[in-house]
Amino acid sequence: MVRRQKRRCHDRKTPPRSSASGAQDDAPQKLHRGLSERHIQLISLGGAIGTGLFMGAGKTIAVSGTSILITYVVVGFFMYMVMRAMGELLLTRLDYRSFADFVSDYLGPKASFFLGWSYWLSWVVTCIADVVVCGGYVQYWLPDLSPWVPALFTLALLFMFNLLSVKMFGEAEFWFAIIKVIAIVALILTGFWMVVTGWTSPDGVRASLGNLTEPAVFMPHGVVGFFAGFQIAIFSYTGVELLGTMTAETKTPEKILPRAIRAIPLRIIIFYVLSMVVIIAVTSWPHVSAETSPFVTLFDKAGLPAAAALINFVALTSAISSANSGVYSSTRMLYGLSLEKHAHRQFRILSRATAIPVRSLLFSCFCMLSGTLLLFLVPNVVTLFTIVSTLAAILVIYSWGMILVAYLVYRKRRPDLHQRSSFKMPGGVAMCWLSLAFFLFSLVIMVFDRDTLTALCAMPLWFLLLALFWRLKLRRQRARQAQQRWQVSPDA
Repeated sequence: MVRRQKRRCHDRKTPPRSSASGAQDDAPQKLHRGLSERHIQLISLGGAIGTGLFMGAGKTIAVSGTSILITYVVVGFFMYMVMRAMGELLLTRLDYRSFADFVSDYLGPKASFFLGWSYWLSWVVTCIADVVVCGGYVQYWLPDLSPWVPALFTLALLFMFNLLSVKMFGEAEFWFAIIKVIAIVALILTGFWMVVTGWTSPDGVRASLGNLTEPAVFMPHGVVGFFAGFQIAIFSYTGVELLGTMTAETKTPEKILPRAIRAIPLRIIIFYVLSMVVIIAVTSWPHVSAETSPFVTLFDKAGLPAAAALINFVALTSAISSANSGVYSSTRMLYGLSLEKHAHRQFRILSRATAIPVRSLLFSCFCMLSGTLLLFLVPNVVTLFTIVSTLAAILVIYSWGMILVAYLVYRKRRPDLHQRSSFKMPGGVAMCWLSLAFFLFSLVIMVFDRDTLTALCAMPLWFLLLALFWRLKLRRQRARQAQQRWQVSPDA
């Protein structure tokens, strides 16, 4: 009788397979390594060019002036330090699926639970912001169209991309990234040509580097305006850490990951610093609108509506690309949470044909759909984008901070692994502490802006909710263990 009870207890632990999802007994148990080097390089390149650059740069320039150049360099430097810490940790064990795994190893399952769900939410929120922006870009051509129509269409399209295979996701991101890179390089070259030739817009604004050096536009709103740009800058870099969630599906991570991370500083200089220089030099600070994309405004002001429409299309593909990364990353993080028993076991089931965590994909897209419907309540695209992007920025700061804390513990516990590492973090422990101090400072300055303060005040509710679910999880585990002990007891 005791043996029979043990067998029943074992059967309860076996996760059920669903024929509807294609996950039969012969379904794959691991994700496929279907991402090649060209996929990773272009995805990391595209990850450095987010929606925050195309849509958020207008508001950031409006509040920060030309000091935005310093903002992007400073935030980019500390973001690069996070990527170096993450890269060193991921390469210590190639069986890590994402950075949540090494956080679990060094900080414990509770930290992994909080990080995994927070990072999942950050991408859900980011994806909502991106598809909301898609609605705004489509209104450039169809001003009478409700923004929720293209937003929902974009989400449905990305669901299909991610449902087919990881290679399909890689191919979609590959071509989206190429479009973004070519467009920004073309914009920078065109802008410098306008400066060299002294192009004058119909508004009478002459393209000149002198527009960058005017003392009145360096910090037009003082130090408070300079710090206010940090939130959008951090949101703009969201997606670079996506490299840390693709390790399990990369063919040779030990070669590709260091190469992709080392290229980040050059990409920041090209895509952020130079593009901001061109926009301000051609448009001039007083003519940059906080309500529209400055990339589109640049060509509109120059009297080139066809080029403006083209840039608007590129900005649209950039938003779709970022949302595509959001769907992918949130799905893989939920899959990893399920494997660690931090989420329902149904989320770990992979499809038989393509090894895609279908149920994780469905649940994540459902949450994104629910958030996108906020357009009914807040029809202004820029207002909703600001609120949602602030929430995403706070969650990303938390995720980056947890990576840095895990690195500090790793350096203390495993100095042997650090000595053998071929991809050490520059500055080591000291730089890690400095980066943590900077991100803490970035949270503090959000108090001084009304929009960011609202989002900052809302975040403790999320962590209280996580704490509640963690306690419920522990209580269920203890109850299950007590029941199992009672079942195998001779007195049962």
